[in-house]
Amino acid sequence: MKLASIFVLVALPCMRALIAQESVDGQFPVVSNLRAGVAKVDITPVIVPGMKATGHVRVVSAVRDPLYAGVLILDDGETKAAIVTTDLIKAWDPMVKLAREAIELQSGVPAANVMVTASHTHSAIDFAEHPRWASELIAKIGTAAKEAAGNMRTVSIGYAEDKITFGINRRKTIDGRAVVNLNPDGPNDPRVKVLRFDDGKSLAPMAVMMHAVCHPCFFTWGDKGTQPYPKGYPKISADFPGEAQSFVEMCYAGKTRALFLQGCAGDIRPNLPGYPYRCADEADIQWAGRDLGSAVVRAAAISATREHLRKRESFYQIRVASEIFELPGKEKPVKAELMAMKIGPFLFLTMPGEPMVEYGFKLEQAIADRAIPIIVGYANGGIGYIATAKSHDEGGYEPNNCPLSPDGEAVIIKQLGVLADRVIGDVFESFSKHPKDLKNRDAEQKERLETIKAKK
Repeated sequence: MKLASIFVLVALPCMRALIAQESVDGQFPVVSNLRAGVAKVDITPVIVPGMKATGHVRVVSAVRDPLYAGVLILDDGETKAAIVTTDLIKAWDPMVKLAREAIELQSGVPAANVMVTASHTHSAIDFAEHPRWASELIAKIGTAAKEAAGNMRTVSIGYAEDKITFGINRRKTIDGRAVVNLNPDGPNDPRVKVLRFDDGKSLAPMAVMMHAVCHPCFFTWGDKGTQPYPKGYPKISADFPGEAQSFVEMCYAGKTRALFLQGCAGDIRPNLPGYPYRCADEADIQWAGRDLGSAVVRAAAISATREHLRKRESFYQIRVASEIFELPGKEKPVKAELMAMKIGPFLFLTMPGEPMVEYGFKLEQAIADRAIPIIVGYANGGIGYIATAKSHDEGGYEPNNCPLSPDGEAVIIKQLGVLADRVIGDVFESFSKHPKDLKNRDAEQKERLETIKAKK
């Protein structure tokens, strides 16, 4: 009896101390197989006389805010993958190939498991027109990958959604003609999807990845000569994605790295009325940056509360599948890489161009409750506009500038569904475990890796 009393007297304070040690306010335990590392690098070009911004082409003579590339590396213990974000108008094929090679060399992530994306800012420069800067860009992406790989930590992923208010559909049918005009009644996707990667040591996440849907063309060409920029915005800028990322990083006192993924924004643009719309000024860009940034911070904050922490996964399997398809074109087949990347419950589906907003809705509906879908445009290439079959019937800017025929939509939806099946793993075309079948599947995977590595 005395021994039991002594044990209680000695053990109880120890247990209390242990509990106190494990329950530090502002920290939380992370039980996970997933390791992650992140780095960002400044990729702003040096301004030279006559330099032009691509997208809405105009001469730029200064830098408003820096352009960045971000590299997030993920490792589930068996498979490595990387997501690259850039403040550029598109992920050009040569850039994707070279970036993948640099990342594989510097971090060991297989080139085929690297997703390369662009925010689609209309105030950056062209990869092909500036070879010296392009070479520096690839080198910097490799450096960022090396830094990220050297700072891997065990993490769990929080997820929540919020909304933005500045996006609007830009297609309207007038007298049977599809024209460019701000259309508040048109389809739109104001949702902001936010993933935060936490090591649990503080409430500042290691990385925050935001996904939103809107053309980054606040800064653009002039609107019938209106002030203050009658000849268009004269500076390099990451536009609203850069403003939002800076806002998020400021809120976390520079202790986190914010990354931006663009969704299906082919027919969604900023709601800036004009003829047919105006070039933004500083008040406009602050509105957008703080609107998106605040949505991200709100979503990130709630996903770290105890109720949300309980819902986090403890096992995150990484699976990647991608193929280069020949999509039906108006004049000839169009080669395009489609990718599915699954990180635990999160499913990223990518398209190499500017998909109209309905693509996001249709792909999410097809995935249903099998995973948390994040549909990414402007990734792993750039074929131009990816218009819906319906829009081809209506005509207008997007389908007129789309290289695909109306049949392209059905092929894209189907093939992304097939890739999704592969990485989600809840459906099978064959249950065979015969050594020959296993060998064939391994050979198919090896061929995929080699094909992507030697892409185009």
